[in-house]
Amino acid sequence: MTPSNDFIPEITIFTCIYCGYMAADTAGSLRLEYPSNIKIVRLPCTGKTDIQYLLNAFEEGADGVYIVACSLGNCHHEHGNERGLARMKRTREILERIGLEPERLDMFFVSGGMGATFAKVAHEMNERIQQLGPNPLKQAPPAPSPPQPPPAPS
Repeated sequence: MTPSNDFIPEITIFTCIYCGYMAADTAGSLRLEYPSNIKIVRLPCTGKTDIQYLLNAFEEGADGVYIVACSLGNCHHEHGNERGLARMKRTREILERIGLEPERLDMFFVSGGMGATFAKVAHEMNERIQQLGPNPLKQAPPAPSPPQPPPAPS
């Protein structure tokens, strides 16, 4: 798909409340800029990322979705990020089966102090989604229905 200069992707990020969200906060504290077109959804742990959440994000119009989790081997809930990774991989398979590019979904592992990495990933995902173009699942606004004739007098 040819990218449009006017296209600003809608991107949803699922983060854990520990490293993922803290990395976003660190990026802000360091005044590192990252695209403003991202929506952050905080979860207690990325192990709570459900396949349905990821699919719903696309259904509701996200052009791209990614997960920001604690570094592998350093999850605050032991193996939550590994469960989140497995669910992300299964969701990518589903996306491919329904004809949506699996590259629209990804997962990144950071620690709380990695604000620069968080901002870099946000830019990379934004560029990736701009190259892929709008989510083809987005529905055009419904066409207005034609006016109905008044009811016949009784």
